[in-house]
Amino acid sequence: MAEFENVNIAKAANVFFDGNITSRSIEFKDGTRKTLGIMLPGEYELNTVNKEIMDIQTGELEVMLPAEDWMEVKAPGSFEIPANSKFKLRVKSLVDYCCSFIK
Repeated sequence: MAEFENVNIAKAANVFFDGNITSRSIEFKDGTRKTLGIMLPGEYELNTVNKEIMDIQTGELEVMLPAEDWMEVKAPGSFEIPANSKFKLRVKSLVDYCCSFIK
């Protein structure tokens, strides 16, 4: 899906790691939520509350999910992150992503 229709978009950006990761939250009429964002090259550790599906639109990164080894993900690609977990990223080039939150 190249675009989303009939959504609410937060004006304020979510800014992490001194602006190296930014996103905007969008909410659908059924209450589901996604973020659309950019990650600059670097290494990061993040955590989740809900299960997440990360779709990589452009760019390349490596991800280390809980109890797994580093895995390379290139656009177009995706990976799932379990709920209530920490994961690590090595972003190799500018990454454009869409993150879906699964309750």
